[in-house]
Amino acid sequence: MTHDDQIDWGRLRAARRACTRVLSGSRPLTIHERLTALTAAVEPDVRPDFYGDGGPVGELEERTAALLGTEDAVLFPTGTMAQQVALRYHAERAGNRAVALHPLSHIERHERHAHTQLTGLRGLWPTTEQRQPTPEELRALGEPFGTLVVELPLRDPGYILPTWDELTELTAAARESGARVHFDGARLWNTTAHFGKRLDEIAALADSVYVSFYKDLGGISGAALAGNKALTAYARTWRHRYGGQLYQQWPAALSALSGLDTELPLLAGYTAHAATLVPALAALPGARVHPAAPPTHEFQLWLPHSAKTLNAAALALAEQEKTWFLDWTDAAPGLAMAEVSLEGPAQDWTPQEVTEVGLRLLELVAAGSGGPAARQA
Repeated sequence: MTHDDQIDWGRLRAARRACTRVLSGSRPLTIHERLTALTAAVEPDVRPDFYGDGGPVGELEERTAALLGTEDAVLFPTGTMAQQVALRYHAERAGNRAVALHPLSHIERHERHAHTQLTGLRGLWPTTEQRQPTPEELRALGEPFGTLVVELPLRDPGYILPTWDELTELTAAARESGARVHFDGARLWNTTAHFGKRLDEIAALADSVYVSFYKDLGGISGAALAGNKALTAYARTWRHRYGGQLYQQWPAALSALSGLDTELPLLAGYTAHAATLVPALAALPGARVHPAAPPTHEFQLWLPHSAKTLNAAALALAEQEKTWFLDWTDAAPGLAMAEVSLEGPAQDWTPQEVTEVGLRLLELVAAGSGGPAARQA
């Protein structure tokens, strides 16, 4: 939701927790619910890790490497740290501190320019278009670069993915120039249905891959950097230097292992079901889905109303019907955007139900301030 001094955050959290139906995302869990789930997922005699060695952390690293087909993987507390280590490694190996990446990538927009401030790297933009870059644009940069970063999917412009041929041609173009390839694969888990490839086949196109354990898998936190053993030995050294060698990380590791067991096998089904619900969202008055045919279960929905008005209506709907629809942010005056994630809870929705609830939401918008429940705030 957008920041608004008039939002009663306690009321909002209570409304979301009370919802019995959720379209986008999942019902928020309490700490007690999280701890109960962790307890149920672990055998009584399992020992914790110590400074990242052994225990659930070791198991998670082994399973991640096996899934991605790499020699090894290293658990990091954050994806930002993992990616900075990867970019540092590739810059040193390539002897070139220039990084080709999209200006809307997570590294450029959401990591406070860590790659420039901590490592002295500089970004080159193959394109400013709201799509993945092309091999031709990479070749036309006009100067050498040491690393190509490809975010899969590219979230900010709408969870955009290239085709498999486009991705293979792009990585091949980088290697032709002598550059190394890093995949920002925070959500790589949900790309297999689109590409029609296994995770290890996708990861094989890159020299290093970062994956998140809380995005799509529902973990508490944590990320992994995967690649060959030279990379991971370097990663463990720099994880320590960056302050990421925590005394124990077993809670994050246990929740990640649970996500690999329970969520990962379902992601392709989420994408398939999303394809049945997207037309219902696109048919709402004034709506636009972007991309028009989403490659995963995550995408953007745009409506010609302010985010404040839509969020007030969403809150009223939640309080009246115990149904959570979507969160909205302002994209332009009178135009709001919602990031939609049709994960587990959305599997129980039919297209007709999406249409009916969406129309009721818009009726509350038309009534002003989301209806009677919202006006009580």
